[in-house]
Amino acid sequence: MIVVMKIGAKQEAIARVIETAEEIGFSAHIIEGKERVVVGLVGVDGQRDKMITMGEMDGVDKIIPISKPYKLSSREVKNEPTIVDCCGVLFGGEHIPVIAGPCSVESEEQTIKTAEFVKAAGASMLRGGAFKPRTSPYAFQGLAEEGLKILAKAREVTGLPVVTEVTNPKYVDMVYKYADMFQVGARNIQNFALLTELGKTDKPVLLKRGMSTTIEEFLTASEYILCEGNKNVILCERGLRTFETATRNTLDISAVPVIKAKSHLPIMIDPSHAAGHWQYVGPLSKAAVAIGADGLIIEVHPNPEKAWSDGAQSLTPTQFIELMGSLRSIALAVGRTI
Repeated sequence: MIVVMKIGAKQEAIARVIETAEEIGFSAHIIEGKERVVVGLVGVDGQRDKMITMGEMDGVDKIIPISKPYKLSSREVKNEPTIVDCCGVLFGGEHIPVIAGPCSVESEEQTIKTAEFVKAAGASMLRGGAFKPRTSPYAFQGLAEEGLKILAKAREVTGLPVVTEVTNPKYVDMVYKYADMFQVGARNIQNFALLTELGKTDKPVLLKRGMSTTIEEFLTASEYILCEGNKNVILCERGLRTFETATRNTLDISAVPVIKAKSHLPIMIDPSHAAGHWQYVGPLSKAAVAIGADGLIIEVHPNPEKAWSDGAQSLTPTQFIELMGSLRSIALAVGRTI
């Protein structure tokens, strides 16, 4: 349910709408548009009969019910695209940020060297895993807090903001101390306890689509973050699990225009996890820029053949530099920049 305020509605009128909504059990979320304010109301469906009189309140233009299971992420609540700001890096605007770095933080030397390479090539942020949820419990699980400290050191040296994965609600506070953006991996798309905790923070969340998650389920998962008050959510398509074995996953490139039609949240692409092989990362990255993705997250390693995880899909620094040059040309052709 959304309450559309009249153009020029006073703050006092908006405050009264919020107060009334909360009195009958709704959680109110203010969404400021270019011309008017919209108040999104989230609560139990059975309370909607009590909303009728709110349409007659001072400053209210109309009340619109939202039938979709995703509310705050929908275009019905906010038609203008949301721009998420992470330390000055903007997702959702004309510029297309590229996040790059190793799959796993292995050492201070490896991480800082990679950070320096990707920054020189034009990357806007550094990625690196300190916690690695692996299919096998015997595979490398990450360096945990030691890895987070290394990422913070790399940020200090290069100035690149850091995004890293958080895998458990109990680690949220720890990761918050070191990272500039949280990443929720595909396996945790429906870890609702984790999403709820991230919604209580004030840092951006990069939410990856699950391996078998529909777009509706994807957007509904984002609601767990949004409804707790954190409006800084960036969606990320990273491929689906299908019958195909030539690639690690099958990239659903159509997710970009579909999500842009349904949601105001920025949507980016992870070509590395979709491809699973470095040879395909470049073509998928180019397709992502051409179709309108709001960002890319690419794995880069100084020595992919010696990487502790995901070496097969990691680009070398030289390959990354060459790819960035190609992406700039494509971005220019579609009226954007990298």
